[in-house]
Amino acid sequence: MLIIGIAGGSGSGKSTVVNQIIKRLPKESVTIIPQDAYYKDNGHKSAEERAKINFDHPSSIEWALLNRHLNFLREGSPIEMPMYSYVTCARSKETLPVKPSRVIIVEGILILSNPRLRKNMDIKVFVDADGDDRLMRIIWRDIEERGRSFQQVLEHYEKYVKPMHLQFIEPTKRYADIIVPQGGQNKVAIDILSSRIGSHLIH
Repeated sequence: MLIIGIAGGSGSGKSTVVNQIIKRLPKESVTIIPQDAYYKDNGHKSAEERAKINFDHPSSIEWALLNRHLNFLREGSPIEMPMYSYVTCARSKETLPVKPSRVIIVEGILILSNPRLRKNMDIKVFVDADGDDRLMRIIWRDIEERGRSFQQVLEHYEKYVKPMHLQFIEPTKRYADIIVPQGGQNKVAIDILSSRIGSHLIH
């Protein structure tokens, strides 16, 4: 089993990189574990309290559960992955059954900030992108997918996203084995990564 961590700032193009890698590999050979599924359940909080949740701080993630699930998969056991909603800030009562596969990709902004999780990874990747490009993607995503207004997105970015990126995400670049500039637009880096994963699947 090959466990790959793909990190990078919010809006850097991590999901695009992951999707491009999956396209280049045999079906059912890759399992995706998104960090977002492991946000702590905040469904019991009021709308006002939920608006103040800092999703860009490492304390927002249930790391123990994520690490435990990754260990189960490495041992060949299936897991019941949580399902999380940004709209309600709550975990669903339903879970998503996930079976182990030859390649596990763990994806999320903060995954390289957790020492135990880093030790679990065979390849650590940091997707890098210009701050302005990331902000444009964040604006589009938060309005379209998370029901925020333009003003709310900018306020949230200024209060949480930018300072947390500088404090907790950008510094984890030093742990990466591979840095992918220009995110999902970097076809050369994606080809190299896909080839490395493909060679693992052959052996």
